[in-house]
Amino acid sequence: MKIIQLTDTHLMPPGVVVNGVDPEAQLRAAVADILEKHADADLLVVTGDLCNYGDPEAYALLREILAPVPFAVRLLLGNHDDRPAFVEAFPDHPRDERGYVQSVLDTAFGRLLFLDSHEHGVIGGIYGADRLAWLEGALANAGDLPVTVFIHHPPIDSGIGHFEAIGMHDDGEIMKRLSAHRPGIRHILFGHIHVPLSGTSAEGIAYSSGQACSHRFITDLEARDPWWTGGNPCYRVVLLDGHGLRAYGAEVGQIPTERAPICEGP
Repeated sequence: MKIIQLTDTHLMPPGVVVNGVDPEAQLRAAVADILEKHADADLLVVTGDLCNYGDPEAYALLREILAPVPFAVRLLLGNHDDRPAFVEAFPDHPRDERGYVQSVLDTAFGRLLFLDSHEHGVIGGIYGADRLAWLEGALANAGDLPVTVFIHHPPIDSGIGHFEAIGMHDDGEIMKRLSAHRPGIRHILFGHIHVPLSGTSAEGIAYSSGQACSHRFITDLEARDPWWTGGNPCYRVVLLDGHGLRAYGAEVGQIPTERAPICEGP
């Protein structure tokens, strides 16, 4: 199974720049590259901060940009999003019985979970008792294979100074539920932090973030006020198959230098 992950697209109305970057141009370039190179993908997941201010015009633009995608799409909400405006723009997108934008997708390689950590007026993530109850139910009937989790806010401490007070405000409850899932957690994929990160939690659960498609941070673990920067539009190609899960970073607009020879081995 091939999954494309985009994250932190931060769309604004056409032509509006955010932190020195045009998010519309970035996303259009990324989607064009995905359609050219990965039209055989099974799923596109955008892990939150779809729009920078959650305004209806930006969600309408998102619908237009994603319209040519020929495979299934799951959109998650981040702290910059607005749930009512999102639902108005995407009324048929999967939601749970309480209206949270979260759902499951069963595959031959285990269940995929799409979690909603957005809370109006909160920069960090919220995942309270009502959402935890949904998660417990989604895990309880997930089958015998490990599950794969998509969410905007990392449910672990990222170790980055800027996010010290705006991470997941759940006292570790998501990780408690996930670590208790007997078949295991294959991987947690998230956004929010605008830099690539990969690691393993104290419970032994592997996780990683995608690079923001729009503006991103110059990596500085200590700074509470790091610098924004630009960069090539980007996304990740996630392969989920009999070998497990592998995630590859892809950038749009890289300039080839020389072609590598074929290595016959051994």
